[in-house]
Amino acid sequence: MHSKTDTVQSSVEALRYPWENHPGPDEVVEVMPGVLWVRLKLPFRLNHVNIYLLADGDGWTMVDSGFGNEESIAAWTTLFEGPLKHVKISRLIVTHSHPDHVGLAGWIVERFNCALYMSQVEYLQSVYHQNRGTEERKMAQRLFFRRHGMDEDLTDKLLGRGQDYLKRVSILPPSYHRISHGDEISIGARRFKVITGGGHALDQVMLYCAADKLFLSADQVLSKISPNVSVWAVEPDQNSLGEYLASLASLTTTLPYDVIVLPGHGVPFFGLKTRIKQLADHHEERCGLIADACRETPKTSKELVPVVFHKHVLDVHQMGFAAGELIAHVNYMLVEGRLKAEEVDGVLHFRTT
Repeated sequence: MHSKTDTVQSSVEALRYPWENHPGPDEVVEVMPGVLWVRLKLPFRLNHVNIYLLADGDGWTMVDSGFGNEESIAAWTTLFEGPLKHVKISRLIVTHSHPDHVGLAGWIVERFNCALYMSQVEYLQSVYHQNRGTEERKMAQRLFFRRHGMDEDLTDKLLGRGQDYLKRVSILPPSYHRISHGDEISIGARRFKVITGGGHALDQVMLYCAADKLFLSADQVLSKISPNVSVWAVEPDQNSLGEYLASLASLTTTLPYDVIVLPGHGVPFFGLKTRIKQLADHHEERCGLIADACRETPKTSKELVPVVFHKHVLDVHQMGFAAGELIAHVNYMLVEGRLKAEEVDGVLHFRTT
């Protein structure tokens, strides 16, 4: 039997989306007083990114900047000449180093002569992405993919078009202000706690205002899709999925049920803890598929990609992400003792323990 408090609790936990529709290309939506929501187009299957503007005294703090291409610059120009004509950006906070978030940081900072705020690791990772196309790094990636059973043809494709998007950024500002986990920052009349987490990025910044029960979750908790959690050649044994699940567990214990969540993609929502459980369950389901596939005969990462991504037709861009994500699950299961690695002719094969 369920008590009345159970019913109240579950209704509080239910996923709710207060906005059916997202802002159009030349629209701005006010989420609450002094919090504006803008949505910019992206040129891949994940076709948009959310930007938030927070009232900050005489100016506005912008959270994330958009992708580094001409279309995004044109979109911002239309907004700054139209519905955001009154807005002067006094500070830019970039949540993480992916190009749809940091891409136009240089352009925004130059246009408004404002300060850039990032976590140290994400700023340095952005610098790394800008300079990552060296032959040595390409060779490291080639060997990484080979070790996971990818053939030459697929590797060539992944190192070609599949990696281009990481460089789609305006020149990064040469200096920044560091924000770190646990910091408190004032933005206008609001106080925000800085929370950082790994997995999707190395040290992604999230912002929580307790007084308004307002949580800017960046890409750590998205409303309807699962953020990419991958492993790459630069840190081949990284346990990024373990870091991601630890971050989700920490958010569950530190944030209340009834925050409004403003994510980096999708729409704002209520029901944070329910969504976190769905995300954790999704990754556990994938681990189960991998464990089943490796029980009888050892498998390479390449052989496991279709096991996990059987519902998807993957283009080269998505295949790179799928491979990185698959390896993240394998690394996590190795750390957890659920898989063992066996090396045959320089290629890793995984067997369920």
